[in-house]
Amino acid sequence: MRHYETTFILRPNLGEDQFTEIIDRTTAIINGDEGSIICLDRWGIKRLAYEINKEVQGYYVYLNYAAPGKTVDEIERIFRIDDRVLRYLTVKLGDSMNAAAIEAEKQRIAEKAAAREKALSEDAENDEFDSEELEDEANQE
Repeated sequence: MRHYETTFILRPNLGEDQFTEIIDRTTAIINGDEGSIICLDRWGIKRLAYEINKEVQGYYVYLNYAAPGKTVDEIERIFRIDDRVLRYLTVKLGDSMNAAAIEAEKQRIAEKAAAREKALSEDAENDEFDSEELEDEANQE
């Protein structure tokens, strides 16, 4: 199996049920071809850098997975046919990936997400502390 990442953009006006349907169909293709999903991130609705098919926003989805090459061909074939998909891009990250490498990559991504979450919570605590200091200084003056 090879290591891939695919990012695709869906029309923003579809609704959560259709977003889920497209994502589930894509993950089913990967799992059906003996692939393994390492990471699935729903980035949500974001502004596009330029207009695509008269849309200025899109619903972004990121998939990191290990699968045979024929899986990518099938996913991209489905994306080309489906009008709800505005754009997609698949990048091959590595040539071979075994079960141990898949688990190591999942662990690395989980650790990175935990560190990001910890940093965000620390930033939020620092922001609260800074605002309290500013209020105290303002009250003293």
